[in-house]
Amino acid sequence: MENVGAAGKTVTGNGGGNGQSFRGPFAIMTSLFFMWGFMTVFNDILIPRFKAAFTLNYFQAMLVQFAFFGAYFTGSLGYFLISATKGDPIARIGYKNGVVIGLLFAAAGSALFWPAATMASYPMFLVALFIVGLGFAMLQIAANPYVTILGPEKTASSRLNLAQGFNSVGTTLGPLIAGWLIFQYFSRTGAHGAESVKMPYLAFCVVFMVLAAVFYFVHLPHVGEGKIESGAGALRYPHVALGVVAIFMYVGGEVSVGSTIINFLGQKNVADLTELEASKYVSLFWGGMLIGRFMGAVELSEMARRSKQWLLVAIPLAGWLLLWVVKSAPLDAIQGGSGASVMTLWGDAFVANRPVFETYLPFVGLCWLLFQFGKALPGRTLMIFSATVVALLATAITVGGKTAMWCVVAVGLFTSIGWSNTFALAIDGVGIYKSQASSLLVMAILGAAILPPFQGYLADVTKNLQISFIVPLVAYAYVAWYGWKGHNMGRNSPTP
Repeated sequence: MENVGAAGKTVTGNGGGNGQSFRGPFAIMTSLFFMWGFMTVFNDILIPRFKAAFTLNYFQAMLVQFAFFGAYFTGSLGYFLISATKGDPIARIGYKNGVVIGLLFAAAGSALFWPAATMASYPMFLVALFIVGLGFAMLQIAANPYVTILGPEKTASSRLNLAQGFNSVGTTLGPLIAGWLIFQYFSRTGAHGAESVKMPYLAFCVVFMVLAAVFYFVHLPHVGEGKIESGAGALRYPHVALGVVAIFMYVGGEVSVGSTIINFLGQKNVADLTELEASKYVSLFWGGMLIGRFMGAVELSEMARRSKQWLLVAIPLAGWLLLWVVKSAPLDAIQGGSGASVMTLWGDAFVANRPVFETYLPFVGLCWLLFQFGKALPGRTLMIFSATVVALLATAITVGGKTAMWCVVAVGLFTSIGWSNTFALAIDGVGIYKSQASSLLVMAILGAAILPPFQGYLADVTKNLQISFIVPLVAYAYVAWYGWKGHNMGRNSPTP
């Protein structure tokens, strides 16, 4: 199958099958993964900020995630309906234009944070987050399948894990920077708490506008099947439908854990940390995903076994050290401090954080061991890692103190490959329906809008945040099953 790219060049077939190198386009796409990771994790900081500023209960505060990720469902549902009745929009407009549209929506939603903060209106903040979510839905629909077809299908999981690794760079830096900006730098005495979000989101608006201009003018090859066909063909594949549920559960479970870390670590029977102190552990949670995703990109690639083993040791150790350095950053002193005093404080904090990272290191070692058991098989690895998350959450529910704290923080390491492996397994072998299947999978991000408020409701009813972790536990149990059995069901025999 042939199709014509944006520059009039014909690009054949499925990704790397024709010997072409798509490293340049892949590198450009990773900037998107970084940006939406960086911004999405800001929600974890907005929740406690809005909870205090507007005097909300847990359920009301979790509406931040409902608005943001509910937009993923709404936007993806609209995309799917258009695809089923009129033909795949991406096949008509191309991946590049899909990305530009998504960036412009994200810019518009970010701009609305300024009037929402000025009016101190929580509903307006939710509307702004919904619009940003619509933009991110379009970005996800365009970017994820595009990355999987920029090379051989059998290494799609590796490429998507690598792209998601850059997403995790954003989610690792996001909580540190967001916590500092929102809880300290832009937090003014006597001002409404919501005022502190004005400037960060104005900056997001500018960045998204610049990125939209860059992607509009840059050339990206139009690769893929190139056939425009109406109908809900993707749903003929049982492994796609089961994968939609798996994405719902995975994203819902991951966001539920990330959204509750700050409040969980602030409880007296767990760690009794301040919001600012706990926000640094949110960064450690997402930093674990960074380590795991880069390891997944290596393990699921086609590189030589010796190179794999070397990198599977080097990556987690380098990531562990990087997290240690980043978490020790004296952000208070950087604000107007001298270079010498900042470096001295940084070194002191690095030494002071040694017990924290000595405790975290065994989890990193366990992550390496589980990749060995996974044997470079996406389904097997998904099953093993998701089952490990279930075990960690079960421990966090049944015990308290620092053990519960570390079990929840370590979830980031083992949920790392969940999105990439599930997504790649679910769209494998669907041919021309890749973008349509992608829209269904992105629609399933609705899980992040449903499960966190449900966990918040359970915490309110039981008056026990610890027990509420049963919600993500059940979600990850399903993902483990999908990695074990579900991804193979009906793969080679689609229903008529």
